[in-house]
Amino acid sequence: CGTGWFTRRFAEEGLLVTGLDPNPDWLAFARAKGPPEIRWIAGDARALSFPDRSFDQVVSVAALCFVEDERRAVAEIVRVARRRFVIGWLNRASLLYRQKGQGGGSGAYHGAHWHRPNELLDFFSGLPVRRLAVHSAIFLPAGDGMARTLEHLLPHTLPWGGLVVISGEAE
Repeated sequence: CGTGWFTRRFAEEGLLVTGLDPNPDWLAFARAKGPPEIRWIAGDARALSFPDRSFDQVVSVAALCFVEDERRAVAEIVRVARRRFVIGWLNRASLLYRQKGQGGGSGAYHGAHWHRPNELLDFFSGLPVRRLAVHSAIFLPAGDGMARTLEHLLPHTLPWGGLVVISGEAE
């Protein structure tokens, strides 16, 4: 969950949400910002402490980019997903990588693993999944009004957005 920004957005939409992070400092930060109905848990994405098929949907937004053995974390996400999962990774074939990822990364991107879209499907090989789809977002990382307008016009199937998202269904 890191700062809990995405976790809070999902809770604001009325979803029952659990945020997970191995770092107690990040959890404390997220807990202080989030509403009390969010469940915050210390844990490792590579060994989730939940039973199989515990969650209707599992979402991870750029968190696995900071996890060693991402394939193991993907397997855990699939294991605890009852229906669907959505996982976002930082895209090495993007303008965002050119701005923030080169040379080990800068700012919040320091130490992140960046992947090309075609590499990510390998993480799902041999896992009980179906209907995998690859999407992309954040084509213009400036975030200003012009960038936000253009984001809505670009098709999310283009492979060069800063965030590559793979969605699918657990079998």
